[in-house]
Amino acid sequence: MIKRTLFFGNPAYLSLKDNQLVVKRPDEEMNSVPIEDVGLILLDNRQITISHGVLAKLLENNAAVVTCDAKHMPTGLLLPLDGNVIQSERFQCQLEASVPLKKQLWQQTIQCKILNQARVLNYCRKIPVANMLVWADKVKSGDIENKEAVAAAYYWKEMFPELDDFTRDRYGMPPNNMLNYGYAILRSVVARGLVGSGMLPTLGIHHHNRYNAYCLADDIMEPYRPIVDQLVFSLYVKFGPARELSLEIKKELLSIPVLDVLIDGKRSPLMNAVTLTTSSLSKCYSGELRRIVYPEVPDGTNK
Repeated sequence: MIKRTLFFGNPAYLSLKDNQLVVKRPDEEMNSVPIEDVGLILLDNRQITISHGVLAKLLENNAAVVTCDAKHMPTGLLLPLDGNVIQSERFQCQLEASVPLKKQLWQQTIQCKILNQARVLNYCRKIPVANMLVWADKVKSGDIENKEAVAAAYYWKEMFPELDDFTRDRYGMPPNNMLNYGYAILRSVVARGLVGSGMLPTLGIHHHNRYNAYCLADDIMEPYRPIVDQLVFSLYVKFGPARELSLEIKKELLSIPVLDVLIDGKRSPLMNAVTLTTSSLSKCYSGELRRIVYPEVPDGTNK
């Protein structure tokens, strides 16, 4: 079943009744949504009140709750503590993963990311990407030659050539703001998938930062980023390098969990694909698999 993403940008009171999320807004009739249908909730108004009963039931159903700051950018993430019945066993496998295994998994991750970047660049800009295919093929264990950075420099230069000196930077010029928003949603979906598969999203295979609670989520989302990039490119074409994220832009970005991807030879909504990816990662840790199941960008789907 495809889980729903709910966005609340106006004052509201969210409560629980009969396993339903009940939404009450000023001067409007109440409406409700089955909690079991919800995968992600984004709260973007200082005058939203949410009951403890709602939070507890959302976490019980492995839904992610995202809060926004005063600038309306995602800033906080709430996830369940126990998302899998054999969580302790999977934690142990994750903790005992060898350095060579982590390097191999990172190699697979970067290869897939570069290949997906090539697909997006070829579709969006219709330019040759043979060099990117070569870089992907030459990624070594642990990406010790940092082909990821080489590919990224070319990729971002060619994605937005109309913008002088555009670079991908969290605090950089638009459309970095759209990318930031989209990546925050993607990160929440991946973190949710990791918890549901019984893993610690903090312990990465490559990212290591004492101040980052979601290093593994940041690792596993890498091949999914180009899917967000393709959507952002379509918004850039439609709205230009918007300095402010309108509700229309946010609505488009909130579709990320249900965007179509190709994974394991089949089309799937992104949120379901992430579950396949995180489940395969868990099996790599336990020795049942040797490769993570990652997605491909389907040409022309997310336009």
